[in-house]
Amino acid sequence: MISIPGRRLGAGLALAVALTGTAATAAEPALTGTWTLAAADRLKPDGTRARDYGQHPKGRLIIDAQGRYSLQIFDGDRPRIASGDKATATPVELTGAVMGSSTHYGTVAVDKAANVLVFRIEGASFANWEGTEQRRKYALTTDTLSYQVPTPRPDGSIPISEWRRER
Repeated sequence: MISIPGRRLGAGLALAVALTGTAATAAEPALTGTWTLAAADRLKPDGTRARDYGQHPKGRLIIDAQGRYSLQIFDGDRPRIASGDKATATPVELTGAVMGSSTHYGTVAVDKAANVLVFRIEGASFANWEGTEQRRKYALTTDTLSYQVPTPRPDGSIPISEWRRER
């Protein structure tokens, strides 16, 4: 164990601190708090923007002082399951549930030199993301946060999320 004033660090984090001089999971103070989704769009290859989670997306992003985060994005108009039971949902209802949501949690940090957020995803509704690191270019003001996923989708579009700080 290594100690930083006010903290005890495990061996892995202690190594990261020794190598970088900062706690790898400590959040940028300006990021901490609760954020409400303002837009979930995609930038198309022709430069235009389109809605990615319907006309009424909703979501929440919560980041604590240690850099732990929880993020949820939903299509506000996704279909309800008529039976009220996921086990008996129709293929159309299941597609709406899967394609109409994106959730994940883990830790987030800022790479200031590259101007990217670094999401280390521990759990996700899209299981392929679990255990991965995603680096996303971002812009941050006092009340807004926006970022884009770095890898274009097969159609060439790039997802963009915009958040508004809750007060």
